[in-house]
Amino acid sequence: MQNLENCPGIKVGAYNVNNIRYAVDIVLIAENKDDLQKLLNIEEEESRKKGLELSSKKTEVMVINRKQEPPKCDIFINDAKLKQQDKFKYLATITTSDGRNNNEIAARIAQAKTNFQKMRAVLTNKHISIQTRKRVLQCYIEPILLYGCEAWTISKQIEEKLQATEMWFLRRMLRISWTEKKSNETVLIEANSRRSRPYENVKPLF
Repeated sequence: MQNLENCPGIKVGAYNVNNIRYAVDIVLIAENKDDLQKLLNIEEEESRKKGLELSSKKTEVMVINRKQEPPKCDIFINDAKLKQQDKFKYLATITTSDGRNNNEIAARIAQAKTNFQKMRAVLTNKHISIQTRKRVLQCYIEPILLYGCEAWTISKQIEEKLQATEMWFLRRMLRISWTEKKSNETVLIEANSRRSRPYENVKPLF
């Protein structure tokens, strides 16, 4: 990996970044196909010197581009063409070729709701104060929902989905049925809460 230090990557602030790695999970990053192939060639050559071999079946390539159809990127390991993907999961975070986080956020919402249901006996228990239950929610459910939010790109539609998830939590904690037709503002007052945007600067939900 030290041999990659002076190779071109992408600019993040004032830093050149051409790889991210965690244990054996390594991602190589470049602005164009030629630079990416060069990074991979260095990895392959240095690995071979150590008696290791890069697997073309376990190595994939993805282009992040705002176009509806991302351009093709032909990258090879020992003449074996790598499979191009439109998304991949790295350290529990889904990255897609369009550079958006819609799939990741949808998965986070689903996981948070599933874990809420697992803790339903506590979170909907009226013998426990709502303030205590909100603290439990903040400690155990919010981190699941907001994992990786520092790097999210937020659209108006996604913001509305996150706010709807917030209200989903509160309505169930207060045991408010949809048939009661209570407005979100009324629910927030009953829960002694207010609207927030926790994905900005990683602030708490409530």
